[in-house]
Amino acid sequence: MLLAIVFTVKRLGFTPQLTLQSADSSTTRIANIVKLIRTSKFAIHDLSRIMSTKEDEPARMNMPFELGIDFGCKQYKGGECRYKKILVLEAERYRYQAALSDLSGSDIKSHGNEPIKVVKAVRDWFVTEELKTGAGPKAIWYDFNDFNADLADKLIEQGHATEDFESVPVPEVMAYMDQWFAARA
Repeated sequence: MLLAIVFTVKRLGFTPQLTLQSADSSTTRIANIVKLIRTSKFAIHDLSRIMSTKEDEPARMNMPFELGIDFGCKQYKGGECRYKKILVLEAERYRYQAALSDLSGSDIKSHGNEPIKVVKAVRDWFVTEELKTGAGPKAIWYDFNDFNADLADKLIEQGHATEDFESVPVPEVMAYMDQWFAARA
């Protein structure tokens, strides 16, 4: 899901910024998150992974926490931050209300844990909020699939085992995306 979001953002001409792009142990993750929130005009928060998956496992609250910081930044920081645009994604429509009812009345987009639906949600949001027009979701989806096929070939060529594809660092995959887009420009 994350790579589908990142690819869509890049395909639409924007530069995604993620805390996963840094692994510097001398800086706390929350400091990186706050910096990105403070300096980004657009924010995408996916709440679909907040549910616990095992009995007695605590719910994951990182994304709602980060969303709260983003809302606070927009409301209280002022300046350019007051024009910040936020997209909230969830797997199921209205599921978030059980844990985060304060968002009731907000326009949350559901994706059913399907990458093609997240591509459409992110694409449609950027077109509505900023671009006014852009490549269709099907075109972006086909490009994403072409990229993934090329990425698999590239990773094998670079000495990655097929079973390790899921653990390739996100910055490395993003660099491959940049190369892929540059080759098609």
